[in-house]
Amino acid sequence: MTKKNIKDLSISELESLMSELGIPSYRVAQMLKWLYQGCVRSFDEMTNFKKELRDTFRAGYCLSAPVLVAKETSEDGCVKYLLKLSDGNCIESVIIPDKGRNTLCVSSQVGCTMACRFCLTAKQGFVRNLTVGEILDQVIYTKEQLAPGRITNIVFMGMGEPLLNLDNLLSAIKILSADDAFGFSVRRITVSTCGIVPKLIELCEKTDVAVAVSLNAADDDTRRKIMPVNNKYPVAKLIEACKRLPLKKRARVTFEYVMIAGLNDSISDAKKLTKLLAGMRCKINLIPFNEHPDLGLKTPSNKVIREFQQYLVDKNYTAILRSSRGVDISAACGQLKGRIVKP
Repeated sequence: MTKKNIKDLSISELESLMSELGIPSYRVAQMLKWLYQGCVRSFDEMTNFKKELRDTFRAGYCLSAPVLVAKETSEDGCVKYLLKLSDGNCIESVIIPDKGRNTLCVSSQVGCTMACRFCLTAKQGFVRNLTVGEILDQVIYTKEQLAPGRITNIVFMGMGEPLLNLDNLLSAIKILSADDAFGFSVRRITVSTCGIVPKLIELCEKTDVAVAVSLNAADDDTRRKIMPVNNKYPVAKLIEACKRLPLKKRARVTFEYVMIAGLNDSISDAKKLTKLLAGMRCKINLIPFNEHPDLGLKTPSNKVIREFQQYLVDKNYTAILRSSRGVDISAACGQLKGRIVKP
């Protein structure tokens, strides 16, 4: 019989398990601390559990741990990890240091089904969703690598579309934000999506994490060229949903805008963007496209990027230029796996 990874259990499932076994409820908090603060690799390390109790867990459950396949460190401090899962599939995680913060970029799927033209992961196809434990293992693994540093922020911007793995994503977020587990504030967790409208609304109804919407164009014709999701959820429908999100006071939607030369980087595109987002509580992250020969797209010149940003600022938008990080390594999503793991 294949044993279930105990990290795949949500907090409520772990509570139910303890109840079924006749184990006091306070053991749930102890288990969470061992798994996510102690980062134990075996039940035997849970020294405040009696041997009989450890044996009970060992009989039906296992503890997962990814295996490092490759690691690349950039001159700017970014570190990318290619991690092998128990079934042999590989995923990527990236640590991005910046002014006293360490942001961890986490994957939610093996591959991706959304087929965005600017993303190398899309060319690798979709394999499967990650389990709750596989999502959390990325945090555990990189947390150990950072010692004595710590992860301060988590962004679901790695491989995959997080909202197409919503149930596991929500369970992982609840564990990430639980005081007895990782203890992250939900304000320091960001979920990025290409715009799965009904799932986006559900996410914001069930958790207060920050939301980043990968917009990348202000009109359907342009967005459809680079993001097939626009065929199902066109720009107007996506923006209407963003306006209805139950955001906390002072919270804003972040719109990610990957700038691609000759496609969405003109002042005309900037004008369309300001009209589209008029009246919204939002900020715009401008992200110069990270070039890769397999994608056939180019990065705009610095002059074009700065003029685009200045137009938005002059129209009273918060428009932040996100510098490309890890350009000297395989830092863009899917690059390291595409180079190391061959089909």
